[in-house]
Amino acid sequence: MTAYRRVAHLKTAGDFRAHLQSLGISMPFEEKLQTGPDAPLAQSYEVDGRTIGNRFAILPMEGWDGTLEGKPGELTRRRWQHFGASGAKLIWGGEAVAVCHEGRANPNQLLFNEANVADLAELRQSLIAEHRLRYGRTDDLLLGLQLTHSGRFARPNDKVRLEPKILYRHPLLDPKFGVPDELQPMSDDEVSRTIDDFVGAAKRSLRAGFDFVDIKHCHGYLGHEFLSALHRPGKYGGSFENRTRFLREVAAGIRAEAAGLGIGVRLSAVDWLPYRPGADGVGKPEVCPDKRDACTTVSYPYAFGGDGTGLGIDLTEPRAFLDLLQSLGISLVCISVGSPYYNPHLQRPALFPPSDGYLPPEDPLVGVARQLALTAELKRHCPSLAVVGSGYSYLQEWLPHVGQAVVRSGGADFVGIGRLVLSYPELPADTLSGRPLDRKRLCRTFSDCTTAPRNGLVSGCYPLDGFYKSLPEAQTLARIKQSR
Repeated sequence: MTAYRRVAHLKTAGDFRAHLQSLGISMPFEEKLQTGPDAPLAQSYEVDGRTIGNRFAILPMEGWDGTLEGKPGELTRRRWQHFGASGAKLIWGGEAVAVCHEGRANPNQLLFNEANVADLAELRQSLIAEHRLRYGRTDDLLLGLQLTHSGRFARPNDKVRLEPKILYRHPLLDPKFGVPDELQPMSDDEVSRTIDDFVGAAKRSLRAGFDFVDIKHCHGYLGHEFLSALHRPGKYGGSFENRTRFLREVAAGIRAEAAGLGIGVRLSAVDWLPYRPGADGVGKPEVCPDKRDACTTVSYPYAFGGDGTGLGIDLTEPRAFLDLLQSLGISLVCISVGSPYYNPHLQRPALFPPSDGYLPPEDPLVGVARQLALTAELKRHCPSLAVVGSGYSYLQEWLPHVGQAVVRSGGADFVGIGRLVLSYPELPADTLSGRPLDRKRLCRTFSDCTTAPRNGLVSGCYPLDGFYKSLPEAQTLARIKQSR
């Protein structure tokens, strides 16, 4: 295995630049951080008649810590209060909230049914109250809710047992995740009912006070799977028009029944083959056991935004998807890639894998640079869209330096922060105020926040957050890691 150099060991801007050069990659970077009202990250942004007060966004982060009824628990409220304390003025969804029970990713995922409207409204208000306490002004805070159906990764009744809802038979993902041979893809009628579930959850989101909803199209979940449903028959598969019908019908329903509610989409703009650990533990792309279903490394049609090889990029359809968003009057898009379930090094670059993962097949900074570059390309294609970037956490102390350069150069409008917010929620506020970063709280991508839920525990930053470190689950997690 290649011993990749840790970002924490890159002590100076020169070290960071030299390491990028040694990897043969580039990314926007500014050595001097600017503060004050003219700083790029401090600039406001106007979208759909609303002002967003700065260029930091908090990405959806779940904790597997709701109740079995789908209501927020104490740990959920603590996390949302940290989102409010961050200083970021765009909250992209808070976390994924299931639109129906069978679409939950785990039995403790939040569920937006009628019984939980008041609870989600209170959760939203707790975030706003914390933000007001810290920063005073909240009229420039835009707060959304991510609506989801987990599709083939649904576990609504058991933390371990999958109860998948699939749109088509996948020659690699089906055997990889034990999808039963007899399971039939969702019918068009089932899809129509799921669309009704999304619209119903959006109506409740408006009543609960949220500014917008994210119609989730990323990370291998149901919305994302529609985009690769080339071999699905009927009106929801095959052509690009059919594969985007789900989005168009959900959006139309929201416009008709929840007038005034904003709409955003988090998109996995690029996907690749699933990966598995090789003999040395390093990730390697899966190959089909036979040559059926056009599934080879020469022809792989199941990756939206892929070039057909399974390991390359073609942004033709992602560009068309952004054009569609504009035609639907959807102004907010968050760009992600891949899936944490089957190619996590592509989706969330990290040095240390979760318990069910693999060692990175490339320096994680290569993955960060890839996400930055494709996001910038999509932003150039649709400059009027409000674009949120992802993949920043691995940059650690250099995140503000890269984020400032990205925003200044127009590579994205917002710097999206995911895992790092669990250990260091105030990073946006510290950056904007010019305070030195607290290096001891920077996420070092140990992946405990993923290993824990993969093993049925609540998710949080066990290494760096003293609160989670003191929980009994921390000892259980340590034993799980030792047994690997």
